[in-house]
Amino acid sequence: MIRISQIKLKPGADEAKEKLLENKIRKILKIKENTSFCFEIVKCSIDARKKPDIFYSYTVDVSGLKEQEIIKRIKGNQVSVVNPVKYCFPVSGEQDMKHRPVIVGAGPAGLFCGYMLARYGYRPIILERGMDVDHRRRKAEEFWRTGRLDKECNVQFGEGGAGTFSDGKLNTLVKDKEGRSREVLSIFVEAGAPENILYEGKPHIGTDILTDVVKNMREKITAYGGEIHFCTKMTDLCIESGRIKEVTVERRVQEGASRAGTVVRETIETDTAVLAIGHSARDTFEMLYQKNIPMEAKAFAVGFRVEHPQWLVNHSQYGAAKPEFLPPASYKLTAQTKEGRSVYSFCMCPGGYVVNASSEEGRLAVNGMSYSKRDGLNANSAVIVSVSPEDYGSGHPLGGIAFQRKLEERAYAAGHGKVPVEYYGDFKKAVQKADAEKKEEGNGSLGQYAPQVKGEWGFGNVHDILPDALNRAFVEGMEDFNRKIPGFGAENVILSGIESRTSSPIRIRRDERGQSEITGLYPCGEGAGYAGGIMSAAMDGIRMAEQIARVYRPFPAKDQ
Repeated sequence: MIRISQIKLKPGADEAKEKLLENKIRKILKIKENTSFCFEIVKCSIDARKKPDIFYSYTVDVSGLKEQEIIKRIKGNQVSVVNPVKYCFPVSGEQDMKHRPVIVGAGPAGLFCGYMLARYGYRPIILERGMDVDHRRRKAEEFWRTGRLDKECNVQFGEGGAGTFSDGKLNTLVKDKEGRSREVLSIFVEAGAPENILYEGKPHIGTDILTDVVKNMREKITAYGGEIHFCTKMTDLCIESGRIKEVTVERRVQEGASRAGTVVRETIETDTAVLAIGHSARDTFEMLYQKNIPMEAKAFAVGFRVEHPQWLVNHSQYGAAKPEFLPPASYKLTAQTKEGRSVYSFCMCPGGYVVNASSEEGRLAVNGMSYSKRDGLNANSAVIVSVSPEDYGSGHPLGGIAFQRKLEERAYAAGHGKVPVEYYGDFKKAVQKADAEKKEEGNGSLGQYAPQVKGEWGFGNVHDILPDALNRAFVEGMEDFNRKIPGFGAENVILSGIESRTSSPIRIRRDERGQSEITGLYPCGEGAGYAGGIMSAAMDGIRMAEQIARVYRPFPAKDQ
């Protein structure tokens, strides 16, 4: 396979893109007009290094040609010969499964683990404490509108996991020698995602498309012989002689049924349980700790959502406030403080919304979300500060959860139950102690633009949420980012908080086989401390499916 990189096209050439690329390939490879070949786009990114003169830069793989002859006559490093990695599910093991595998959680890790196990004949049972994605969306919208929280079904819990109400980013920094990343993207496309996610440099789906993709994946899983049980929370594990024996669950009868709200307690026998519980299943972490499942506190990051007008970000990245034929711009920023903390942007949402992502009464957390068109007025991202177990005030494995909860209680108090909002100028003055008197409710008036928030919001002292050392690090980072993107740290930039669910504060230990010290127990995904986003969680789910398959044979086809 011949790979050609850095093929440049001007924006706006979408309709003629295939022909233009074909012509460029012929010119670069010096092949005749009547020579036939096939090509596939493997990457497309925006080259804005000489803005406002901007290009799309393509990498393509070309087949059907005499590779060695072409390589000999082409000079430079734009053309090379490659052998693309093709994903292969492992050959199954030799043990028979006595019981069907159980997967706890239907976020990206659980869904993809279940999808692969179901596809290859293992008939998994997926347990999800929240509702299916349609009911879940209605629950989230009701919460944003009324403030009434369903603690079991919200922005954190339910089909698709926390990533369902996000920008739907599908990029990852995880090294992928086995081709799992491409496999994840291919499965998304099969489930209804746009094909361009297979090659875009920063692919995303958007929350509106992601909900349909999740439903289509569920239908595939059930068609392959798997099951998904909603409103079903794991509450206990039975462990005998160091092996998993059964899972105890509580099923909530869904709304509309004659017994709606009734809780039914059941046990499910299994040899294999995958813990894809997500980063917010705090009650489940507590139960696992009580069962002596080995775990440890880990570092993560906390901070605030920072909103800017989208035009400002466009101008900084493209050199134009409303560039023609280009998507809303994004950014990625990092800084190191004098005290050695990392400050960085996270989950950047072009044309997006800040969302109230709370899952516990009396505590408030925010996240960012974009629709597929990213056509909101504001851009937002989390600007977060690294924290470690030394910051938690406890050496307990669950110390990070206690730390999160304390910050979320402060955020709830700062906004009187609503998302608290403060201008960066007021925040900075308070942190630098330039004001002689702190104001009870922040500034109380809006400047040139307003927050874009899903859920009720109000002015409050956002600067009272984090400890002083973290506030200082946040300001130091914002000032650094303002030098990189003029206006990033302007007085009227809008802050809201708290962003406390960036990743899990816990790691559930597992060995090279993917198992805990408890045989048959597979900690998986973001909640278990092995991923940090939709893609890495999905890839880890596939990895755990592979580990199970290496041990067990699939069920006979006649039993499906």
